[in-house]
Amino acid sequence: MPFYAGTDALGYGSLLVVPRQAAFFAAALADLQGMIPRSQVPADFKITGGVLFVAPPFRHSHFGGKQVVVHDRTATHQEVFAYNLYPGPSAKKGVYSMLLDIGEREGWTTNHCAAVAVVTPYENQLILMHEGASGGGKSEMTEHIHRMEDGRLLLGRNVVTKEERTLNLPEACHLRPIADDMACAHPSYQGRSGRLTVADAENAWFVRVDHIHSYGTAPNLERLCIDPPEPLIFLNHYIVPGGTCLTWEHVEDAPGKLCPNPRVILPRLMREDVLEGPQAVDVRSFGVRCPPTHRDSQLYGILAMIHVLSPALAWLWRLVAPRGHANPSIQAQKSKEMQSEGVGSYWAFATGRRVDQANLLLRQIVATPETRYVLLPNQHIGAWKVGFMAEWIAREYLARRGSAKFAREQVGEAICPLLGYIPHQLRVEGSMIPRVFLQVEEQLQGGMDVYEEGARQWREFFGRELKQFLVPDLDPLGKRIIEACLDDAHQEDYRLLIPHPMFRDEGH
Repeated sequence: MPFYAGTDALGYGSLLVVPRQAAFFAAALADLQGMIPRSQVPADFKITGGVLFVAPPFRHSHFGGKQVVVHDRTATHQEVFAYNLYPGPSAKKGVYSMLLDIGEREGWTTNHCAAVAVVTPYENQLILMHEGASGGGKSEMTEHIHRMEDGRLLLGRNVVTKEERTLNLPEACHLRPIADDMACAHPSYQGRSGRLTVADAENAWFVRVDHIHSYGTAPNLERLCIDPPEPLIFLNHYIVPGGTCLTWEHVEDAPGKLCPNPRVILPRLMREDVLEGPQAVDVRSFGVRCPPTHRDSQLYGILAMIHVLSPALAWLWRLVAPRGHANPSIQAQKSKEMQSEGVGSYWAFATGRRVDQANLLLRQIVATPETRYVLLPNQHIGAWKVGFMAEWIAREYLARRGSAKFAREQVGEAICPLLGYIPHQLRVEGSMIPRVFLQVEEQLQGGMDVYEEGARQWREFFGRELKQFLVPDLDPLGKRIIEACLDDAHQEDYRLLIPHPMFRDEGH
């Protein structure tokens, strides 16, 4: 099956070779990347992307039943040998690996992100690109905000006191999805706006639906799954042939234990108001899964609802890329200790060197001075269970601010320098976000001692992950940024290392 890796316009010709009895795999890749019909294959079609070979029997004869994917890079393309039938690590991330390989040779990268145009009730538009490890809220960034039965938003529930905080939001922003998981930042897209410009690298989206537990959780997504306009491919769901898929009915990994990673492949054209073509990004956010953090659970969940990052700090977060708390994609994660998804949060799919990807990401940030950076937690803010509500509220707030930068006096330095700046207050449609979601160290269930322990864990994690990048081929600017971090730099140190204008009263 011939296809193009990434967008058709880039022309990276690729090929899938799959046994007929595994034809569903070809159908999955045809949805994810788009199939070139036999009658439309160009006469000069060349393999410049890669070739994907699917050979499932060898999983059992050579690899002890493990789902192994082997990559072989050549000077002109990459060959991927998939000894599995789950399309995630091969049909999806295998193609991602091809794109990273191409970008490494050509000097660009494919970001691990979702992107969405957020249109306010006043018809202002903000392009937001959300990066992060698996489970970091990428797909959720393109989802509509979830409401309680009476229409209010449940900001959070305290895991100790069971207290709830809610918010009235009469009208949420309208969403125009751009990308769900992979976005090419090809040089041909970059204009003169000073903002990073990206285009979706996929023809369909591999959507996780583990957060839908009953009717009405995500009505738009449920409607597409229950009554799709064309047949869909579901993975890890219990479905009677010819019947209706209910997204919360997963297959069981063991008796009574539901699979934590149910997926559906949704073609882009099924989503309403999808925005086509390259788009210039106003704000790049990074998502972190945070654990409940209080006196009886002294962990690293000390992030506020939103942090404003300098470009240098934003680069460091993309190098350490924490997987975070209870990652649903990482079944082997038993420890509460932080683990890293690796540089760019895509190292698990890359076949080159960490330092090369680190340099590409740094050049991308330096070359786009008008794109701003924020850090967003999900799951918990201190002792408060928030799920993905924190990033949805941040999305509403940032869209209403539009392209306006913060004034310096509107933010304060986080106590932990790795966490950038925190707005003194958040107001959304006249409603104030409670202070407990901004000043985590003031929560009654925690306090400064708990905060300091969390800050220590972040310092230790950054120190452990960043040392591996101090190699001779690292960009000299990157070396200065990492050394500053290892020397416990302050906010202003980071801000001056890449002197992009962060605040409203700064010039270029």
